[in-house]
Amino acid sequence: MLQLYHNDMSTCAQKVRLTLAEKGLDWEGIHFNLREGPQQRPDYLKLNPAGVVPTLIDDGRVLIESTVIMEYLDDRFPDPPLRPADPYGRTRVRLWMKQLDEGLHAMTGVLSSSIAFRYQHFAIKSEEEVRQTIENIPDPGKRERQRENILKGLDSKFLPGAVRRFDRLIGDIDAALADGDWLAGDAFSLADIAYTPYMVRLTYLQMGWLWDARPRVPEWFERIQARPSFKAGIGDWLNDKYLPLIAEKGAEAAGKLRAMAG
Repeated sequence: MLQLYHNDMSTCAQKVRLTLAEKGLDWEGIHFNLREGPQQRPDYLKLNPAGVVPTLIDDGRVLIESTVIMEYLDDRFPDPPLRPADPYGRTRVRLWMKQLDEGLHAMTGVLSSSIAFRYQHFAIKSEEEVRQTIENIPDPGKRERQRENILKGLDSKFLPGAVRRFDRLIGDIDAALADGDWLAGDAFSLADIAYTPYMVRLTYLQMGWLWDARPRVPEWFERIQARPSFKAGIGDWLNDKYLPLIAEKGAEAAGKLRAMAG
């Protein structure tokens, strides 16, 4: 039995759940409420020293990092394949996924925390407790971003760069889709799975204006949402305690965010 430590709204956990659903695999979930901090417990840090989700356990073997887990699942359970058979096609998939690990995922955290999630922290903790939680983040880069994003919100020094990066990403996706229905070739792949949670997050943050003039992007996203895996991997896990806040704060910030995009 596969075991997955995950969170309902975590983009990285969503990527892995989508992959599991596409593969038709059964799994046992250990769900973490990340606001309560179970990912920082010593027993979990032994599994995942970064103190993040997801973590997958397969027959006692511990796997971390969502991209690595996705590729492992595609190798371990090759039917149906989620990467092209030819080396060039597999490279195209890898290049899309590599972008996320090299900064795009962190930029999603900037958007989410600066615009909306900061309010959740202050709803359950004093400012002193919030500051202490931030200081307990092991990764120094993430710790610095969270200081700015949670404490300063829309005035975070990281926010304009994050908005511009996603504007460029949506342009790149639109250009790639000029050649076909999917990001890395003729078939749905791990590349499409990898970007699905980020499209969901942008949608709930009311940032659909990023693709107003890029019609291939919403058409691609509609094709993704029509797949059964979307409901199993994301739809069934959407947290109603988060969504109204994300939508409300995203709408409030829309004007300022558009100006940042230029």
